[in-house]
Amino acid sequence: MLFRSGVGIPGFWAGFEASLAKHGSKTKKDLCAAAIAYARDGFEVHPFLWGEVFEQANLFGKSAEAREIFFPNDRMVHPGELLFQKRAADTLERLVSEGNRFFYEGDFARDYCATVKADGGVATPEDFARYDVRYDEPARGTYRGYDIVASPMPDHGGQHVIEILNMLEFLDLQRLGPVNESAETLWQMIRIVAQVFGDGGKHRDPKFHPYPARQILSKEYAKMRFDLLQMDGPLTKNEPAPPAGSCHVTAVDAAGNVATVLHSCMSLPWSNGLFTHGVTIVASGAHFARVMPGPGERASVYVAPNIVMKGGVPIVASGSPSGSLLQNIVQNYTNMLDFNVPIADSVNRPRFGNAYTASGGALLAVEADFRTDVRDAVRKRGIPLDTVNPQNYGMGSFEGIYIDQATGTRTARPDTRRCSAAETA
Repeated sequence: MLFRSGVGIPGFWAGFEASLAKHGSKTKKDLCAAAIAYARDGFEVHPFLWGEVFEQANLFGKSAEAREIFFPNDRMVHPGELLFQKRAADTLERLVSEGNRFFYEGDFARDYCATVKADGGVATPEDFARYDVRYDEPARGTYRGYDIVASPMPDHGGQHVIEILNMLEFLDLQRLGPVNESAETLWQMIRIVAQVFGDGGKHRDPKFHPYPARQILSKEYAKMRFDLLQMDGPLTKNEPAPPAGSCHVTAVDAAGNVATVLHSCMSLPWSNGLFTHGVTIVASGAHFARVMPGPGERASVYVAPNIVMKGGVPIVASGSPSGSLLQNIVQNYTNMLDFNVPIADSVNRPRFGNAYTASGGALLAVEADFRTDVRDAVRKRGIPLDTVNPQNYGMGSFEGIYIDQATGTRTARPDTRRCSAAETA
């Protein structure tokens, strides 16, 4: 029942409209035109998308709308074939013309709730009507002279990135070496990430629950945690990784404005097989597995959009999908900020993180091209590291843009662990 009753009230359209009203320079019609065209006219099925459909094909039996998209003529779409979402195109056109009225107060809200209720879940039109947009101040921190802003509570990950970097400052990384070359760096980073992730599971929506953000983000607290961690033994168990189910976008416009946005459903795609108006109703209940929100509270979402700045000017902005987003971002940032590794080289380096198993679990693992002597030394110190394929999709997908302060040049490198892309407009 978790996945059924764990269906939430989507915030993305309200967030889109509010952001457009506050920061936008184009119309909804212009911004949605490409999405409508792809939905109505079709796009070629990428092998990664095909793999996701294949893995969860059994879920599409319960929904005629799902079969219409992924099983036209009663067979699954193949890589390279066109995938059409004509109902979604109609929905997008109504969103352009009717906006929040359609989504939160009209037909979409009513039909969404009816579909969820019929499947045993809980969502009401009143829940939709009560939804409001929140503007929260970002979490702020520093790392070796850089300033960092990141997604704040109730979102966990952005603040966690700052907490982890605060603790890493107490390591002489220049002496130890980067994570893929130093057993000590790998040993410390694995344990620091695990501690921060584990502690974060206790924190709830600060609008409803006291939360000492200043203390948790302080260097003094980081020093205490770091010192206590040095007294601990090996990891006794792996923390379970949340399911994959996020898309991250980082963008820089011609004026130098930077946006880093993650849209997360915190579940494998489709996961309950429910659709309405051509749109999947995601089972975001995994967001509640760490902290169950009370009535009216926001879920504590595991996302980590962030921007690193020097002298108030952005240097790099990034984020990542997947349960390994903390490990992914921190490994790339220490590569770039501590060792001046170019973003293209950093993204391609082997990583550690949480790899997903065929049964839906997770393994603390390193990719097979990680240096053997480094991973073996960490295993001997008691950390249960498995070995998985190179470019493992569970290791996250670093979606970042590096901005050269001297020249203004923007550089990005698609992470081949997912079907990511870097583009210029």
